[in-house]
Amino acid sequence: MKNTLYSFLALGLSLVSASCSKQQTNQQTGKIQISDEEMDYLGITDREHVSAASLRALKWPKIGNEWFIEFSKPQPLKGDLAYEEGVVRRDPSAMIQENGLYYVWYSKSVGPTQGFAGDIEKDKVFPWDRCDIWYATSKDGITWKEEGIAVARGKKGAYDDRSVFTVEIMKHQGKYYLCYQTVKSPYMVRVKNQIGLAWADSPNGPWTKSAEPILSPADNGIWKGEEDNRFNVVKKGDFDSHKVHDPCIIPYKGKFYLYYKGEQMGEQITFGGRQIRHGVAIADNPLGPYVKSPYNPISNSGHEICVWPYKGGIAALITTDGPEKNTLQWAEDGINFEIMGSIKDAPHAIGLNRSADNEKEPTEILRWGLTHVYNNSNDQSIMRFTSNRVTKHVAKGENGKSK
Repeated sequence: MKNTLYSFLALGLSLVSASCSKQQTNQQTGKIQISDEEMDYLGITDREHVSAASLRALKWPKIGNEWFIEFSKPQPLKGDLAYEEGVVRRDPSAMIQENGLYYVWYSKSVGPTQGFAGDIEKDKVFPWDRCDIWYATSKDGITWKEEGIAVARGKKGAYDDRSVFTVEIMKHQGKYYLCYQTVKSPYMVRVKNQIGLAWADSPNGPWTKSAEPILSPADNGIWKGEEDNRFNVVKKGDFDSHKVHDPCIIPYKGKFYLYYKGEQMGEQITFGGRQIRHGVAIADNPLGPYVKSPYNPISNSGHEICVWPYKGGIAALITTDGPEKNTLQWAEDGINFEIMGSIKDAPHAIGLNRSADNEKEPTEILRWGLTHVYNNSNDQSIMRFTSNRVTKHVAKGENGKSK
C-alpha cells in the first residue's frame, strides 16, 4: 500500500511538473501581444514570462471601477419589523413606493425549527416552512407597520398547502404581481417545490392566486432507491430537477422574464461550494405560460435572485455559492451574463429598492435595501443595509488627489 501511495504521489508530481513546464514553454514561445500601458497597469515584469494569473488579468473587461461597491453591516429596523422572539420574518421582496409609502412583502412563520428528525406532519422542518406571505409599509424605510397577510397557504391538498414563501413583487401597467415558492405537504427531503403567482389591483390586495403553479422543477432526474435522501440519484437531470426557488419577474423587451434559482437532484459540493445555478423562463403575459429558456442555466453560481434592469440589459448580484460567487454581472440580452465586478460581504436575500433610479449608475439600486439575518437557530428578522461606491484607496490623513 505504501509503495502504491508513493507511486501515485510521484505520478501526480510528474504530471504537475510536466503541466508547469508546458505552460512555461507555451508562455515563453507564444506571441503574446501586451501593450506598454497593460504592462504598466498590471505590473508585468517581462513580456516573455507571463504567468497564468497575468494572462487572465489581460482578459478582464476594461470597465473601470463603476461596478465596485462595499456594503455596510445590516442595521435593525424599527416598529413592527424589529426583531421579535419566536417569530421568523425573512426573504424580503423588493420594495415599491406607492402614495408616499414603501411596501415590502416577506415570509413569516412562528415557532422553532425541528428539522426532519421529528414528526414532519406537525413540526416545522425549515424556518421557511409553514409560512404565509405578509406585508408591511413604511414612510422612511426604517420604521415599519405590519399590515397583515397578503397571500396565505392553500387548502389541504392544494399545491401550496404547506408553505408559501420567498416572495417578489412586480408592478406592471397598474397591476401588482407576487411570485413566490410553494410546497405541498408532506415536507419531505425529496419534495419538489414549485412557484406560484398572485395578482391584485392594489398593493393592499385582495390577491387572486393562480390555480396551478406557473413553474415546476424539470422532470428528468431519477432518484435512487426509496430512502428519503436527496443525494442518492441514478440520474441528476437538469440544473433545476429538484427545486425552483427565489422567483423574480422582470418586464423586459415586451416579455416577462422569470428569473429563478435551481437546485439539482443529487446536488454536490464543488470547488465553488454548492451546485446552485440560475435560470430564466419567459412569457408573453404576466400570468404565463412561462417557458424555460433553452440557454438554462444562465449562471453557474449564485443563491437568492437579485436582478434589475440597467442600460437595456439585466444586472445581477451573484452571491454565496459557485465559482463565480460574490460578483456583479450584466447581460445585454438578459441571458448571457458577464462578470463586471467583484464584491464582498453582500447581504443575504436582498430586497431591492425598486423606486431607485437604476439607470443613474449600475449599483445605484443597491444604495440601500432590506436583508434578513439569523438572530439565533430559530428566529430570523428583516434588517436594513446600505452600500457605497469605492473609487480610491487612501491612508489616514492622505487627500487622495492626483497631481
